[in-house]
Amino acid sequence: MELPLFPLNTVLCPGIALPLHIFEDRYRALVRHCIDTSSPFGIVLIREGREVGTGAISFTGIGTIAEIRDAGRYEDGRYDLLVVGTRRFEIRRVLSGRRPYLVAEVDVLDEQVGDESGAHRLAMAATRRFVTYLELLQPRSGETAEEVDVRVEVETEDEEETEGEGEEPTTVGEAELAAGPEDADDPEGSDRPRKRRVTIPDDPTVLSYLLAGIVQVESPRRQALLEAETTEARLRSLLRLIDREIFLLERRMRFFRPDARLQGSRRS
Repeated sequence: MELPLFPLNTVLCPGIALPLHIFEDRYRALVRHCIDTSSPFGIVLIREGREVGTGAISFTGIGTIAEIRDAGRYEDGRYDLLVVGTRRFEIRRVLSGRRPYLVAEVDVLDEQVGDESGAHRLAMAATRRFVTYLELLQPRSGETAEEVDVRVEVETEDEEETEGEGEEPTTVGEAELAAGPEDADDPEGSDRPRKRRVTIPDDPTVLSYLLAGIVQVESPRRQALLEAETTEARLRSLLRLIDREIFLLERRMRFFRPDARLQGSRRS
């Protein structure tokens, strides 16, 4: 299939939502084409070069198909988009000169789980370790930290807390992981607090991409997770990576500078 390409200095994983601000003429043309034809585009990680302006650029051969979920257009032709990653693809060849933006012939990649029972065990272990990781991300006394605001497309549930249930369950990071708007006011006027929690996917592949898209690591490490040949391999790599981050966070040896996805829209 032919797919318009949008090189960025970030990695989009399936299931993760990404806000984009589009102002360059070539990418305005790309967005107009995708909106007019109800078609997606592909996001690839830039290896060398810049997102904006002219000049040589090189990018990864494996990326993620992005579907436009929401689009707003300014009077001057700029766009604000919210896109969501769906499937991985591999570039076969770049088709030069057809459009003002990059277009490539790509193959959509099938997902290989590997050993299914092993993948499910790894998924359970990764979920437990990720809860610990999220807890350690919270600032300690006297520390300040940016709020993590990664958007995802997963099922969520509303919960009402009741009195007399003993110690509260761990909810660190749940609001940040949830997709969609803030909880609405209680229609019955109840004073009981409500909270939003993520429904953890049963599918190890979906979970592996969810965690790969949320864990705060450098883009090359995230790209390596995206490119893993099987779900089992991705989860093994995730566990090693999360354990590394936990080790650093426990000793406060990790200083986080969230990527641009966590600080507002990408600009291109």
